[in-house]
Amino acid sequence: MSDLLDLAARVVSWASSGEGVEAFAVHSVDTSVTAFDGEVESLSSSETRGVGVRVVVDGRMGFASTSDVTEDGLRYALSEARSNAALGTPDVGNVLPLPATYLPMPEIWVPGLESVPADRKVAAALELERATRAEHELITAVDSATYGDSRSSVAIASTTGVAAEYARTDVYAYVAALARTADETQTGLGLTQGRAFDELDLAAAAHEAAVRATRLLGARKPPTRRVPVVFDPLVTASFLGVLASALTAEAVQKGRSLFADRVGEAVAQEAVSLVDDGRLAEGPAAAPFDDEGVPTRRTPVIENGVLRGFLHNTETAARDGVASTGNASRAGFNASPGVAPSNLFLEGVAVPPVEILARGEGGLYVQDVSGLHSGTNPVSGEFSVGATGLWIKGGALDEPVREVTVSSTLVEMLLGIAALGNDRRFFPFGGSYGGVTALVAEMTVAGA
Repeated sequence: MSDLLDLAARVVSWASSGEGVEAFAVHSVDTSVTAFDGEVESLSSSETRGVGVRVVVDGRMGFASTSDVTEDGLRYALSEARSNAALGTPDVGNVLPLPATYLPMPEIWVPGLESVPADRKVAAALELERATRAEHELITAVDSATYGDSRSSVAIASTTGVAAEYARTDVYAYVAALARTADETQTGLGLTQGRAFDELDLAAAAHEAAVRATRLLGARKPPTRRVPVVFDPLVTASFLGVLASALTAEAVQKGRSLFADRVGEAVAQEAVSLVDDGRLAEGPAAAPFDDEGVPTRRTPVIENGVLRGFLHNTETAARDGVASTGNASRAGFNASPGVAPSNLFLEGVAVPPVEILARGEGGLYVQDVSGLHSGTNPVSGEFSVGATGLWIKGGALDEPVREVTVSSTLVEMLLGIAALGNDRRFFPFGGSYGGVTALVAEMTVAGA
């Protein structure tokens, strides 16, 4: 038993007769370095250690947390959780999960990150900025170049018998390049990530950022038309982030989902599935169990176009009389669990992106969208978002486009997917979403 799991087990050992107690312990060490104009703009290193405690008595639940992991601090947190439970409202969802066997995922922890000196991390951020500037003469500045890493451990223990722990490493670097002419400025993002420092490809991230910025220079506002639309992987991932919030049982139970009462219906093109897989090692959110200790798994939310169900934690599952899908998620040790996807991605017959461009001839390649969350109605699924991109001509990217609006509904978009690329990559911004190049048969592109 590790020190962290021992810490959680100690809290559970103090449970009184008739009450359920759960302790969620976290220990993480995080580093972030941002370079700007050839210098270090910011450098931070933090270490977090704390325990969140849930107490359940007679269907009432209370929560408290502490970063003071001495016996006094832990006992105080338990006492506070008891007091909060006494004030709570009984709910069928106020239960703790039963223990279940989980399969460890040793591959998500790569040793050695703790030995990388701070000056190498600083050098990585500075090199990313330098390499991005050197990519093209029109890259006149870099908005930010950031290196980050995290070593985290999680342990959960409860009076129901849960006793689980894992460790994970995460490393990433991203850069926002600015391409300028006398008349305009365009921005492009480049990203690289992995489990170990040496897995980062700074040159590839710099090149990606420069290409995405420079190819938008000279963009013009087009006339309104209905055309095929090809989504860049980053855009596809952004739409999955919006879809995710509507596919949790929590959203359905609160009346905030456009998919409520649609289980068993076709909500996407027949060849398309939407899968959440917490055991997918390439996904940034991979873990052997969720934030309640329930084993993660592969969950087809939409299968061959048909909505099969929703993502659950223990609370929402108890209310619906089903099993948790292993999607309990916490913002940290100081938060009680909600419901969120782990690694969410589209699945189907995958083809090379060049084939998708050929099939999208005459259409618009959307590279970036803005206002997606604010421009989407979570209940109706209607959206209208700003976009920039490039026309597709001769099976290749051609003239750049700006100030256009792409409008539809989320279900119509899913039903209109005509092809998926074999270029899946995960973007860890606001979740873990696997984006691919995706062709939607036809959408309204509103311009002049």
